[in-house]
Amino acid sequence: MRFWGKASNRNPVNEKAGFSKRGRAALMFALPQLLILLLFFYWPASQAVQSSFTLQSPFGGSTRFVGLMVFERLLTDPEYYRSIYITVTFVFLSTLISILLGLLFAVAADDALRGSKTYRTAIIWPYAVAAPVAATTFQFLFDPFTGLAAIVNNIWPGFWNPYIDGTNAFWMIVVVAAWQHISYNFLFILAGLRAIPNTLFEAAAVDGAGAFRRFYTITLPLLTPTFFFIVIMNIASNFTNSFGIVNVMTEGGPGGATNLMAYKIYADGFIGLNLSSSSAQSIILMLIMIAITVLQFRFVEHRINYKV
Repeated sequence: MRFWGKASNRNPVNEKAGFSKRGRAALMFALPQLLILLLFFYWPASQAVQSSFTLQSPFGGSTRFVGLMVFERLLTDPEYYRSIYITVTFVFLSTLISILLGLLFAVAADDALRGSKTYRTAIIWPYAVAAPVAATTFQFLFDPFTGLAAIVNNIWPGFWNPYIDGTNAFWMIVVVAAWQHISYNFLFILAGLRAIPNTLFEAAAVDGAGAFRRFYTITLPLLTPTFFFIVIMNIASNFTNSFGIVNVMTEGGPGGATNLMAYKIYADGFIGLNLSSSSAQSIILMLIMIAITVLQFRFVEHRINYKV
């Protein structure tokens, strides 16, 4: 068979055999990851969905299908709505603080200063610290009697005591969560700053634009794709990864002031032994995260500037 005057060596049988071999090889490489997803995500998720529609004995003696009754009880519980309010406030504040500080440090590191590499490395380190380790460290620092906070209490007695003051405890976990995400945001914002051409700033300077105007009219608009990404990642992380901080530092107290949704799922399921309610809460948390992400892509992404 000839095509455009040249002999064709293509053999459909050989191509099909080659494709099947490549497909099997790709499947073999992907199989470990697929098994991990199946065992540690899809299987527990399916069990949580099944458990949310049943009432179970605390010790696994009996199970009874009850339909949506667990969700109805949960959505009429004032304490659950309080947990949602606390969680949303916590996520908003910790995300805002970490992004603003990450932007500040990235702008400072972007300047060609001596020792900037050492500065950038030091900023990145906190991202490698696990949440329980960070919580334990800050718990010593914020201790009202033996930590650095004791200095403040010596000046203003009783000003800081997160063990009995819910507001103090709430701001304490906000600070820890924000501190953990600063380095993550710093990395991406710094990369975004390095991607902006210097010719834009030079042209703006020639036109008489000052430093603040260049930052407001050039830097921030061109960083919007980066901000869009890190906002989504920070929100998802603060919703789910806050458990380690709360479990170590406050255990949901005092008075439920730090009883975030992620911790309440654990407390109701493993401490209160109400597995049905815990499963229903995990499903609602997942739906909230999906809804937030969809809304961001639906109403925010079209305002993002991806052109340099």
